[in-house]
Amino acid sequence: MTRTFATRDVDNAAEAMRAVFPATPLQLNEHLSGLYGAKVWLKREDLSPVRSYKIRGAFNFFRKAIAAGGSDHTFVCASAGNHAQGFAFVCRHFQVPGVVFMPVTTPQQKIDKTRMFGGEFITIRLFGDFFDQCYKAAQDHVAETGAIMVPPFDHPDIVEGQATVAAEIMEQLPDGTVPDLMILPVGGGGLSAGITGYLDGVVKREDFLFVEPAGAPSLKKSLEAGEIVTLPKVDNFVDGAAVARIGDLNFSMLKGFSDGQVMLLPENAICVTMTSMLNVEGVVLEPAGAMSIAALAQLGPEKLAGKTVVAVVSGGNFDFERLPDVKERAMRYAGVKKYFILRLAQRPGALRDFLNLLGPEDDISRFEYLKKSARNFGSILIGIETVKPENFDRLKANFDAAGMGYEDITDNEILANLII
Repeated sequence: MTRTFATRDVDNAAEAMRAVFPATPLQLNEHLSGLYGAKVWLKREDLSPVRSYKIRGAFNFFRKAIAAGGSDHTFVCASAGNHAQGFAFVCRHFQVPGVVFMPVTTPQQKIDKTRMFGGEFITIRLFGDFFDQCYKAAQDHVAETGAIMVPPFDHPDIVEGQATVAAEIMEQLPDGTVPDLMILPVGGGGLSAGITGYLDGVVKREDFLFVEPAGAPSLKKSLEAGEIVTLPKVDNFVDGAAVARIGDLNFSMLKGFSDGQVMLLPENAICVTMTSMLNVEGVVLEPAGAMSIAALAQLGPEKLAGKTVVAVVSGGNFDFERLPDVKERAMRYAGVKKYFILRLAQRPGALRDFLNLLGPEDDISRFEYLKKSARNFGSILIGIETVKPENFDRLKANFDAAGMGYEDITDNEILANLII
């Protein structure tokens, strides 16, 4: 383990943070504990002042930069998400000027929230359609003005700040309790590098589990290769963890772990957890914030029973305009919603005959005439929701018995993106 900080420095950083916000709760979740036969503790970083752990690294960076004489400088960051909000909050706390560069395509809700946290101490500049263009503009601004860049994850002071999550966990667990499993979400790697560094020698190395979205496996691929791998593309759905390249410093701290300790989660599986936590617990989580809890379902009771598990819930900045998409993805992953293209005869009564094939728990959620594929037949896009996945076995059997041509396109990514 390459450690970039002393544990006493992390403890000092955690103490200093109490001037800004109290320790986030470590909660024993009764529902999840009962579900998996384990003691499941959730470290609720979604309950920080900016609803994510990012405030920690930003605070520690500013604290040290100001102590080193940086109070007469302007601070700069490039972000359209949690890093920007943590940065803005800390600018206002220390009453130092900050400039936040965001892509022009950033949702207005995120711009407004960042401005709310920073108030008069920040300026927001919109530049470029993509983050890389925005980040380059921020770098150019720093070069031209001598401002101080605050990176999102790849810096010793940022990592040290994120490590305060681990310091709080060990203070909050019952005396003498050491986790049997520590589940950490991974994006750029600052949080996981900080936590594993602080807990080195306390939690066994094999008892860490890192969780990445399947569409952005930067740590997994880098551990497999034994060196940092830059992904050619990422799926941005889990926007808080969709990173194409893990931080250099962070990888140096994590490279001793096995690639087998990295779980890749399908984006739609994360949506199941988001909807479940909202419906059952009333907890709003962003996709990245739900990853560590989603890992529990992948492990199952057989691997978790009897264990003390700590899952870090990294954030809860969720835009509810995304909720219909999250619900859709969750239902498709759970197998209770499917899309078919049907070849329906163009004759009186054909639609009634089709409806008679549906079961009492089947519901049509979408019906769209696509085109006539022949004079006597037409192609229909139909979405069907049901209660139990096995209902679709019966429905398909009914289709076959009726001689109805159909294609299940639910998991056909190209077709689904084009016409659903």
